[in-house]
Amino acid sequence: MRGPHNILRLIRTGATFERTGAMAAVLNAVDAPVRLRLAARVLGWPFRWMGYRGDPALPPITRAITALGPAYIKFGQILSTRADVVGPELAGQLRMLQDRLPPFPTRVAKEAVAAELRAPVDQLFSEFSEPVAAASIAQVHRARVRETGREVAVKVVRPGIGAAFRRDIDAFHFGARLIEMLSPSTRRLRPRDVVRHFEQTVTGEQDLRLEAAAASEFAENTARDTGFQVPLPHWALSSRRVLTADWAEGLPMGDPQALLAAGHDTTDLARRVIQLFLSHALRDGFFHADMHHGNLKVAANGDIIAYDFGIMGEIDDYTRRVYAQIIYGFIQRDYRMVARVHFEAGYVPRDRDEAAFARALRAVGEPIFGADASRISMANLLSYLFEVTERFGMPTRTELILLQRTMVVVEGVARSLDPQLNIWDAAKPVVSDYIKAGIGPKAALHDLSQVAQTVGRYGPLLPRIIEQILWDRAHPEEARLTLIQPRPALPLWLVTVLALAAGAGIGLALA
Repeated sequence: MRGPHNILRLIRTGATFERTGAMAAVLNAVDAPVRLRLAARVLGWPFRWMGYRGDPALPPITRAITALGPAYIKFGQILSTRADVVGPELAGQLRMLQDRLPPFPTRVAKEAVAAELRAPVDQLFSEFSEPVAAASIAQVHRARVRETGREVAVKVVRPGIGAAFRRDIDAFHFGARLIEMLSPSTRRLRPRDVVRHFEQTVTGEQDLRLEAAAASEFAENTARDTGFQVPLPHWALSSRRVLTADWAEGLPMGDPQALLAAGHDTTDLARRVIQLFLSHALRDGFFHADMHHGNLKVAANGDIIAYDFGIMGEIDDYTRRVYAQIIYGFIQRDYRMVARVHFEAGYVPRDRDEAAFARALRAVGEPIFGADASRISMANLLSYLFEVTERFGMPTRTELILLQRTMVVVEGVARSLDPQLNIWDAAKPVVSDYIKAGIGPKAALHDLSQVAQTVGRYGPLLPRIIEQILWDRAHPEEARLTLIQPRPALPLWLVTVLALAAGAGIGLALA
């Protein structure tokens, strides 16, 4: 229930932020209005003694959120993807949050596996290790399938985590309403929508069947990607709270010295990380949206291995084309083209000045291109680009914000492997190939084929629609009195053309 009882939880939250020194940092980062600052201090300062102390070695904001527990850590991670809401500075600090918690006992994990898979663990697995990784929602065990001898990773959801998250999410909803009430200007940032998005994300992550489905689809999409591996799920040994997948051994992507000692080319790895991410985003429209160091390893043969598919990004074909044209326009330094794409896509209102927008884009791009390779950043470019488009009235597009956030993370991974990597040189072949394949004559023919197939699916209904239109025109008086049959809004000539297109599409399909 989202009632006043949540005030106690908010007081504990405010007290923790006050005690750790995070309150002032957050209020300044979001440029909070006076009333909101006053309310935050009322909820925090008098009750400072009630706040959690946290780890003094951590920065104030990270210290406060980590001390408050799993739901707050996860919420902070989600907010790190929403620079439009919390601002670039605070979003950068939130990206430092580490999703590491103490593991729960192996005995409890085995009980959960047995209950979910309806068989004793010893009957399913010949080996089942102590936890090898523990996060806010689940932990992972290394195991061996008894029937096949195959080595696997078994991910188990923390017991009671659903109820714990629901309690805190309840307080988040209450807090969002309170913020909107105290500061109406914050409504443009839609605090309640942000909390709803968080609730949907966390609920999805607790159902490991959805993660298994994402892993399966991602593996199919990337099956032909050279030097890239996705551990496949074992459906027979997976359920809502248990996910079993192939075990993939490798060195952590976040340890360049170990990678160099093992003989890996870190420059090549850095370039491939960028290119793989762009390929998945542009080619497939389905990408790993949490590609930080902890979710990437390097196999002995040099393959990049991706893990943890709880957060995936998805963008439709049209948005992919627009995004590719924008990046390509910047690579070519054709700011007029980038401006035109924004206007044609409807991202910027038509009543704005396209030439002025192109000049604003030039002010974004030229300083970046004038920098040396180590300072060239596509992530910074996208960040600046969103600032410019916001000034020109472009509404927030959450799918592009997630894409930008992932690009920031991926670029950070690549830079840790090769600080001198030229991001544009790495991105150019992928974007150029997509432009050729996705916007050329072949793409146009593919689009026409899709239209024909769509119309073809409605082919059986077209004779009735045409007959109804003809009857209505032959008997106008009766048609006005007849309310049983709905009147098609399409003109007769267009329906006829669609019928012919359907016939052509079916004919091509059968040819």
